[in-house]
Amino acid sequence: MSNHALAERHRLAELLAAAGPDAPTLCAGWSTRDLAAHLVIRERRPDAAAGIRVGPLAGWTHQVQSGYAERPYEELLRMFRSGPPLLSLFALPGADEAANTVEYFVHAEDVRRAGAGWQPQPVPPGRAEALWRRLPLLAKLEAGRRSPARLELHHPDGRTVTVGPAGAPVVRITGEPGELLLFVYGRGERTELTVDGAPDAVEALRHVLPLPPTTG
Repeated sequence: MSNHALAERHRLAELLAAAGPDAPTLCAGWSTRDLAAHLVIRERRPDAAAGIRVGPLAGWTHQVQSGYAERPYEELLRMFRSGPPLLSLFALPGADEAANTVEYFVHAEDVRRAGAGWQPQPVPPGRAEALWRRLPLLAKLEAGRRSPARLELHHPDGRTVTVGPAGAPVVRITGEPGELLLFVYGRGERTELTVDGAPDAVEALRHVLPLPPTTG
C-alpha cells in the first residue's frame, strides 16, 4: 500500500532544504523557516497546534512557533524528516496518511510555486487519486462555505465535486486534483485551471478565492 504522506513529507523536506531558511512561501507572511517551524509544532506540540484552527488559542500557537523558528533551520528539517514522535497523535496507525497527505502536498507547492518561473509538475497517478478522494470534504469545508457561487470542480476524466450555495450562479473549474485542492485552499493564483462561468459570478468568486490570472 502506498504511503503518500511519507512521499510528500520527503518531497517537502527536500524543497525546504533546497530553498534555504529565508525563502518566500505562498503562506502569507511566512518564510520557509516559519513553515518548517509550523510543521514541527503541528505534530510535536499538541498544546500549541490547536491554535492553528482555534482562534482564541492562536496567540499561544504563534508564541510557540516563533520560539521554534529561532532554532537552527537544519534542526527543524531534521525533526520534520524524522516524523512524529511515538506519543504524537500522528503516530497512530493510519493517522499520518489520513491527516498529512494533503497538508504536505499543499505546503510542498507553497514552497515550489512561491518563486518566479515555476512550472506544473505531474503528480503520480495513485497520489492524484488520493488527493481527489479527499477533495469533496475539503472543498466543502475550505471553499463551499465562503464561495458566493455554486462551484463545480471537474476532474479531467469527467468526475465532478459540487459545493457552494444551491441556486447561486455556477462557476465551473476544471483541473487536475492537486490543482483543485490548491484552489480550495486559497492558492488559486498559482494554479493551472480552466474557469468558466458568467463574468460577474467569476469576478465575485475571485474576491473570495483567488483564481488563475487568465480564465476560460
